[in-house]
Amino acid sequence: QMQLEESGGGLVQPGGSLRLSCAASERIFSTYAMGWFRQVPGGEKREFVAAISWNGGSANYEDSVRGRFTISRDNTNHTVHLQMNNLKPEDTAVYYCAGAPMLGSFLFVGDMEYWGKGTQVSVSL
Repeated sequence: QMQLEESGGGLVQPGGSLRLSCAASERIFSTYAMGWFRQVPGGEKREFVAAISWNGGSANYEDSVRGRFTISRDNTNHTVHLQMNNLKPEDTAVYYCAGAPMLGSFLFVGDMEYWGKGTQVSVSL
């Protein structure tokens, strides 16, 4: 069972940057697509943010973050990162790391096999 632990959240002003990290406990990390979802306070659904294939060769982004966020991974150290630039108040949410066998699985939140506990990102003056 792969454990995922997020870090790097915090409070930042609009236009600022944060870098989220997700550390995995198992070597199977290297064979899984990894990604990020977010959930706003009081929201019912987790929204897809970004995902990256097992070897880092392909990445997908939600339209509102494309060009501002960059996902990357380090299979040697079992970590995935989300660099978030030009943050906006509407990016405020709890960000969750997730893992699934295929990049295409990230179309469906229910297809995620592994979840972290989340890290809070707040964008405010």
